[in-house]
Amino acid sequence: MQLYLYGKSGHNFGLENIRRLSAIYDMLKEFDPILCTADYRAATYAKQYLQVDKGVGVDVIGNLPHAMERGDMLIFDDSKEASPTMKSHMDDFCTNLYEFGKDIPFDIVHNQYFNHTDIKHQKAIFFSDDDYSNYFFNLVKNSSKIDMPLIWGHYFFLKNEDLIRSKFSEIFEEDDYVDMIKSTKYLLTSSVNSCLESIASGNNPVYFKRLDKELIENIELLEKYNIPTISEEKLDSLENIVAEFEKIIQNYPETKAIKQIDISRMKEEIAKTTKLFETIKPSLEYKL
Repeated sequence: MQLYLYGKSGHNFGLENIRRLSAIYDMLKEFDPILCTADYRAATYAKQYLQVDKGVGVDVIGNLPHAMERGDMLIFDDSKEASPTMKSHMDDFCTNLYEFGKDIPFDIVHNQYFNHTDIKHQKAIFFSDDDYSNYFFNLVKNSSKIDMPLIWGHYFFLKNEDLIRSKFSEIFEEDDYVDMIKSTKYLLTSSVNSCLESIASGNNPVYFKRLDKELIENIELLEKYNIPTISEEKLDSLENIVAEFEKIIQNYPETKAIKQIDISRMKEEIAKTTKLFETIKPSLEYKL
């Protein structure tokens, strides 16, 4: 019996699900889980930078039965990729099934962010891992040079690289992401998950909404943790966004501390299922 984790990912979706799943993966390492991502690049990134040992790309959630066996266990974070009918089939197929937003809260953060480090940068920008519609690129293209470092997004188009690099004081590559989140005092970002990682690191995020996506996942967490946000009328140019960011950090509010999610009950359930399977496995093999 195997424990699988699945997350939607891709060049037009980003890595927020995968970053959350890496947090739960780290907590469940004793069960030797396998991370499945919609995009193989996300699985490769997770293995290189997010302390994931086993990861594979499966394209879509509907392909999971080709990798799994009936009775396996699954944790999934699919941002509404699975229909109610598909979820019903998944529940029938899996011995244990857990869903983010239902069984696991979205404000789970990888343990590595709770190990605080020294501040190396006063300010930095991380837009997101994806910019499929070129929303951020167009903001940058029409902007003067910004005196702040930028953390490069995983799915940014290489054709945009030269122009973007010319518009910031410094560029940090995607493999610097974790260190930058942990060591930047004030982070300007359109990623809710990055805001949570920043708070866990003892730092101070400011959120600005990207206007190329109608629905921003987990937006309610900004209010829960009192994360300051830049109002929508300020989002028409990068200069306005940065100017508002500078105002906010001059009088930064007190955010709510984030605590690691307790998954002890889930671990007990998974351990119980695993132990039960070990007792019946010899019988199953005998019948075969």
